[in-house]
Amino acid sequence: MSVAGFTSTGSKHPQVLFGTVSADAPVRMISSHGCTVIGSDGRPYLDFLMALGAVALGYGHDEVNRAAIEAVQQGSIGSLAPAQEEMLAGDIAQMMPGLEQVRFLKTGAEAAAAAVRLARVITGRDRVLGCGYHGWLDWCSSAAGVPGATRALYGEIPFNDAGRSVEMIRAAGGALACVVLEPVIDGAPEQEWLTAVREACNSAGALLVFDEIKTAFRVSPGGAAQRWGVQPDLTILGKALANGFPLAAVGGPAEVLRRVSDTWISSTMATEWVALAAARATLRVMRDQSVSAHLHRIGGELLAGLQLLATRHPALIERASGIEEMCYLRYHDEDASRRVALACAERGLLFKRNACNFVSLAHTTTEVSTALAVLAEVLREQEEMLSPGAGPGR
Repeated sequence: MSVAGFTSTGSKHPQVLFGTVSADAPVRMISSHGCTVIGSDGRPYLDFLMALGAVALGYGHDEVNRAAIEAVQQGSIGSLAPAQEEMLAGDIAQMMPGLEQVRFLKTGAEAAAAAVRLARVITGRDRVLGCGYHGWLDWCSSAAGVPGATRALYGEIPFNDAGRSVEMIRAAGGALACVVLEPVIDGAPEQEWLTAVREACNSAGALLVFDEIKTAFRVSPGGAAQRWGVQPDLTILGKALANGFPLAAVGGPAEVLRRVSDTWISSTMATEWVALAAARATLRVMRDQSVSAHLHRIGGELLAGLQLLATRHPALIERASGIEEMCYLRYHDEDASRRVALACAERGLLFKRNACNFVSLAHTTTEVSTALAVLAEVLREQEEMLSPGAGPGR
């Protein structure tokens, strides 16, 4: 094996996907189209992972592909700022009016780090509070190799707990640069929580940052800010922005983004224009085909089916979690999630065993029904394997 740690994307490691390394599990793929991926053995799999949420239109979308191919033929990159960069920034501002200006990067982790860097420049403070997953970089990580002094600058507020979140923001006080939160984690955000965090940040003189890596363009054309009616100071975009091409951004009001000139946020590859062109095409499809409405409807069918399965198999499943556009089954224990994920893969279904599964424009009622039927069969078999009276495997 020449790739260190098996794969360069941690969440695609067999241990993460299936909870184990199994000779029967698909571990590598050779192609993808629509909502199907083809394993290295040539077998097709109905996919609900959708590249960890990076693809909302479906794999290999024709319009996005045409835009990318044209950009490749135009040279892909050059020595001056590309016209595509300014045009895409304007497209984003039209869909998300709160983002008057943006700065492009290649990954969500970079964009999150850029938002924090910018907040620290604006406030002159160091402390950061977060809620959710914001990438692997040092500012928010407790992984080995992160200096203790860096870890000490970061803390986590609880999702949907307005009282405790406000208490922690107030305690950080004049040291707090920003609060970075994912609007959707285990479910929809409570309005009270978002409003309370917004007001607490205002009182503390700290910036509120929405990490919309997963939610932008998916939960509504204007993202979580539009859907739940609370406007952050900065917004982080990624994943579905370019339908699988590597692109991310941090954006907000012009008076905030102008401060990028007071620090250094730059990447050589941020202005290659293949991803920029793919993103422009993606946003056109998002708008013209009302993609967020489709995701809500099809995802609603999936979530309703998962909720029904949870009531039918209480020995295995604690509950169905998430929102329509991104949902999953929460199992009582790790072993149950592993067995179900492996059994589904054996039947040609890739269905994440924890947060989150994603629907796309390529998914229809047919694919959702197929997935629910496979899950129902697998869960029934797994429940029958439990000894009588064993109950939840906690």
